Amino acid sequence: MQYYFVDKNQWQGDQVTITGDDYHHIVNVMRKKVDDHVICSHPEGKQAICQITAVDDDITLRIIDYLDATTELPIDVTIVQGLPKGDKLDWIVQKATELGARSFVPFNAVRSIVKWDKKKEGKKLDRLRKIVKEASEQSHRQILPEIHSVQTLANVVELSQGYDHLFMAYEETTRELASAKLSHRFKRIQPGDRVLIVIGPEGGLDEKEVRAFYEANFQAIRLGPRILRTETAPLYLLSALSYYFEETE
Repeated sequence: MQYYFVDKNQWQGDQVTITGDDYHHIVNVMRKKVDDHVICSHPEGKQAICQITAVDDDITLRIIDYLDATTELPIDVTIVQGLPKGDKLDWIVQKATELGARSFVPFNAVRSIVKWDKKKEGKKLDRLRKIVKEASEQSHRQILPEIHSVQTLANVVELSQGYDHLFMAYEETTRELASAKLSHRFKRIQPGDRVLIVIGPEGGLDEKEVRAFYEANFQAIRLGPRILRTETAPLYLLSALSYYFEETE
């Protein structure tokens, strides 16, 4: 069943109204008509099966029943992603949204080859938010992940103060045989905790950045015994978190 996030002001009693791009998708792409059903998601996390009752300048739907599903990770995960080359950030945001990330922070790292033009940043962020919305609907997320503006090292350190657990994926840690396994770190995390992880760009984190993160109480973690690409690392972490907190007793 098709799934749509609907703004709070479009819910009135047992009625929901859909406009804009979603109107186009429902009517012109999916060819939905009166009496057909879709799932609407409220910004506060409620999901409802709704029946189309009218298609005019907008779509009017009637709430049939609320769903009792829980699709969010039991922990709040923010990915701080060193700006990668090409369209890799689009791919990371799409897949990490499907895997349960709660927010994304593009990070202007020392070794980031790509530097965003301030004049074009707004359009890039809008594109990422559109990708997040589509991926959230595809995966039936209850909450739309947040996309932050591009942040500096100092900004990331300041932002980290609001989290319970701070990690950085540091390739030198991967090479150390005595490194603690990822599961050892996970044992300290409780449902409801906020977790922030920094992923470097293609060239990894710079030594100055690593020192700054250590001083801000970040812990280096290894994501398996192999060196991962920047676009693979956040997906490995989220998959491991999902398995640990959602698929084991």
